[in-house]
Amino acid sequence: MTLVSFSFVPTRSAGLARLAEFVPRTGRDYAAHRNIDEGAGLRHNVSMLSPYLCFRMITEEDVLAATLERFSLSTAEKFVQEVFWRAYFKGHLETRPAIWSDYLSALPNLEKSADYARAIAGHTGIDCFDAWIAELKTTGYLHNHARMWFASIWIFTLRLPWQLGADFMYRHLIDGDPASNTLSWRWVGGLHTHGKTYLARPDNIARYTNNRFHPEELASVASPLEEPPSPSPLPLPQALSQWPEGEFALLMTTEDLTLPEGLQPSSVAIPMQSVPKPSGDESPVATAFKSGALADAAQRAVTKGFQVERIPLLDAASVLAWCQQQHITTVAVAYAAVGPEADALDVIESTLADHDITLLRIRRRYDTLTWPHSTKGFFALKDKLPALLLKLNLQNRQHELFP
Repeated sequence: MTLVSFSFVPTRSAGLARLAEFVPRTGRDYAAHRNIDEGAGLRHNVSMLSPYLCFRMITEEDVLAATLERFSLSTAEKFVQEVFWRAYFKGHLETRPAIWSDYLSALPNLEKSADYARAIAGHTGIDCFDAWIAELKTTGYLHNHARMWFASIWIFTLRLPWQLGADFMYRHLIDGDPASNTLSWRWVGGLHTHGKTYLARPDNIARYTNNRFHPEELASVASPLEEPPSPSPLPLPQALSQWPEGEFALLMTTEDLTLPEGLQPSSVAIPMQSVPKPSGDESPVATAFKSGALADAAQRAVTKGFQVERIPLLDAASVLAWCQQQHITTVAVAYAAVGPEADALDVIESTLADHDITLLRIRRRYDTLTWPHSTKGFFALKDKLPALLLKLNLQNRQHELFP
């Protein structure tokens, strides 16, 4: 198979073009080759759609619909499952928000040792790890298999705090997602599925990188990390399922940059910058991608004929100033899952309420349907996929869903 190079362009049209290009490979070819990491820029075997999905420049439903138009569920099962892993992690963190707050609370108290400094500089002497550090800093992306190896080496070979590794990766990934990143690191360390860890093995790394790397002296044992048990799941927070019918203004965030069809907001506010990462010091590559994605959303809104305001930040002062200037009394925004955007919206909602302005959070049906099945392990959601696809009208071959 011919290798193809791919670079990320932060526009919805680029995401849709990549989707169209990759759909023919979402069947059994994907299942057979998805774990191979050819190296930076050589991504014929994985979709590279995660940055576009992270900001919902394209949606999971876009991806699933295109895939299931091409293949039956049984043929594209592995790819479909990977799409739903995002929903699983989102729903899991949404019902256990203390995992996120505990992670944030731990970060300032962790020592950034000399070993930590060598690790993030890519000076460990472990060939693959140092190469992944350089790739992450340069491109803002790592193959999913490399992310697992990276986290395992960080935790079990370098013996550094998992929270610092998760934070470093989160700040550098252009598809950095609070739920997927945090819970994946916890999974590697044996905290997500209690006692189940992931050990990076030299032979596995050599095999799936086509012998590009031959790491030596990796940990041979991955003893589970010890933390208090995860809290019991909470009910999903209340949210609206329909956009308002009366007059309202639309606030867009990097949580969801797909313009809803059929809406006629009086004004659309789109921040110039996204919410900073909690520990700050976001990589220039990640910042540039998000800024480009916000600019693309603004341009698409202008093209639709909307009155667009580029507010400085997603913060209470900027949103309130926009509302007062435009005499806005109702603001609608796409629901933000647990993470920095949701935290910012909490403050914004409180500030607007003090000025008799209502903030309405609208949750996508896709999230409302999938998240309740994400409170345990992934297989509880996996078993529901045929029924969920039918409810979402994403698959009309019922005889193939239910043989």
